[in-house]
Amino acid sequence: MAETKVSSKYQVVIPKEDRERAGLHVGQKLMVTVKHGVIKLVPLKTLDELEGFVKGLDATGYREEEDPS
Repeated sequence: MAETKVSSKYQVVIPKEDRERAGLHVGQKLMVTVKHGVIKLVPLKTLDELEGFVKGLDATGYREEEDPS
């Protein structure tokens, strides 16, 4: 488990090993959530990165019926 510290500007460095495991890249945005004193950084994905992530999902019953006319 890697360690990091909070700078005087409240910045932290994500260790290289953890950045690589998470697949982070320069300029990527992260959502910050805090619950019970635990801070989570969740990578935000672009629409292009999300394309096809639910491939094969059965949408039966979730889509509106087509107009029969």
